[in-house]
Amino acid sequence: MNIRKLFLSIALTIGVISINAQTLYLCNQGDTRTATELSFSNNGATLNGDIPTSSVDSITMHVPDLKFVGADMSMLTKYEQQRAQYKDKNGRSISNLLTYVREQGWNMVRVRLFVDPVKGQDITDDGNKKEVIQDLEYVKALGKRIKDAGMLFMLDFHYSDTYADPGKQWTPSDWQSLSDAQLKEKIYEYTCDCLQQLKDYGATPDFIQTGNEISYGMLWGPNGSNANRCYSTSSSSNWNRFFDLLRQAGKACREVCPRAKIIIHSERVPKVNVLLDYFDRIKTAQLDYDIIGLSYYPYFHGKLPVLDDVLTKLEARNYGKKIQIVETGYPSKWEVPGSTEKVDYAYSVDGQKEYVTALINTLKSHPQVNGLSWWWAEANAKGTSGDLSSGWYNASLFNNETGKALDALYELQSFK
Repeated sequence: MNIRKLFLSIALTIGVISINAQTLYLCNQGDTRTATELSFSNNGATLNGDIPTSSVDSITMHVPDLKFVGADMSMLTKYEQQRAQYKDKNGRSISNLLTYVREQGWNMVRVRLFVDPVKGQDITDDGNKKEVIQDLEYVKALGKRIKDAGMLFMLDFHYSDTYADPGKQWTPSDWQSLSDAQLKEKIYEYTCDCLQQLKDYGATPDFIQTGNEISYGMLWGPNGSNANRCYSTSSSSNWNRFFDLLRQAGKACREVCPRAKIIIHSERVPKVNVLLDYFDRIKTAQLDYDIIGLSYYPYFHGKLPVLDDVLTKLEARNYGKKIQIVETGYPSKWEVPGSTEKVDYAYSVDGQKEYVTALINTLKSHPQVNGLSWWWAEANAKGTSGDLSSGWYNASLFNNETGKALDALYELQSFK
């Protein structure tokens, strides 16, 4: 393969992910330059006008660490069905939101998946029923749209019929009669089946969360039961059970989607000792995964110095994993109901942007952090005609009254 073809083949492997520059080392010329400064002439015989390609023994490309930025937009399909009106900051209509955010520098979208959301709506709070809709068919269709838009797809397995979080990791209704041994097989088979169907549909995930905010384990027991909860009085056996479940889920990911990165997700940012103990146990158990995923909401978890301290201590632990903020958010109007912590920024459009800027500055000081995802970015009541029209959630990236994109949407790309 001649040197020109070699360079072209390297460039093609980069794919659709935006990379600002690559440094190239021309070995026996002692030359260093960026890819944009490299050119061929004379049908490939000359490099940069005066270097014979026959004198170059190799080209080494240095690609900077990629960063991933985007949002959880699990409700996008339903908002579109209810005729939500998405507009840019100047009021111009957005015809394809996925394409638009990619043009604003985003390169990743996250989507949650429930086992049987129809049954999940029977056990969730009334206020959340409208959000528990993401079954496999829904996720396949949205996942393919994400991939077709040239973006990366993060799949968030909840392994429940409804929202799974640190306070509720309820076993799906159809799995509740299974023994622990049967559950281990079931989570493997279910994960394999979902991933294979996504692959076959053209929606192969690039990142896979094997559980959502699983700080205290998963698949605890029947609805409302804390059985099998980690950090309980019988925690030793519960930890072993939890790790076996994670191994089975991870095994399925490696077999069906070997190039995908596996994320283990916790939200214990304000309890740093619990968080470190959690990942210490995972390291001791030798679980196979790639990324530490964190939820961080300042109005629940504390101000940015709290996050900064956690990231510093995670990096010092030398787990050998990248870190991503897979969920964050900040209101552009009033506070989110249930907020517990004081914040540094006004609940306003400007305050929301200031939070994003400060968050990104904090993350950039931590070399192991390579991902940032805003939660429920697509929430937008403008023009909706169904059960999403109330507009109670004002931590999205759109104005619920005008449908216009907020400044924070455009600020996110500066993370890359």
